[in-house]
Amino acid sequence: MDKTQLFTSYFLLRLLINTVSMIILVRFVYYNTYKKKDSFFTFFLLNLIVFLLAFMLERTGAFSSIGSAFGLLAAFSLLRFRTETISMKDMTYLFIIMTFGLLNSVMKGTYLEIITINAMIIAVVYVVDGNQLMRNQRFKTIEYPSLENIRPDKQAQLISDLRDRTGLDIQKITIEHIDFGKERAIIKIYYY
Repeated sequence: MDKTQLFTSYFLLRLLINTVSMIILVRFVYYNTYKKKDSFFTFFLLNLIVFLLAFMLERTGAFSSIGSAFGLLAAFSLLRFRTETISMKDMTYLFIIMTFGLLNSVMKGTYLEIITINAMIIAVVYVVDGNQLMRNQRFKTIEYPSLENIRPDKQAQLISDLRDRTGLDIQKITIEHIDFGKERAIIKIYYY
């Protein structure tokens, strides 16, 4: 590998593998499962920054071991995860996305081996999180404006009322908080 030029075929092919892997993971696995667009910017830019930084550090010899790679991953994790509370699944996707940046920039191996590892990661994420093994049950926390159906013996009526109001296929509920003064309850609904 020529250490004086950045835009070599080696760099561009690895960047292409990284970008295609990201598009498949984020657009066709993450988005199809969660229908959330607000994380696209974070996912793609964080991956690109990790890829470029790891590639530059590896070229200059600063990456002396896999420990250096994990140190970089930990630094980015701390920066990102301390800024905003995010779900555990989004945190897992962020970890996978940063891992793609590291793997695709510094892994020693043929292009076929790198593509195979990326494909294996994407396939496992798709099978486990893409509703292939079991349906993902989602939840929302809502404010219910009445205490009439809150009693345990009226739970079926409460679920029926919530289904009518929300249009969701509610499977179960948990009552998080009851405010007797304001005659309302905070309810977590679980649905498919």
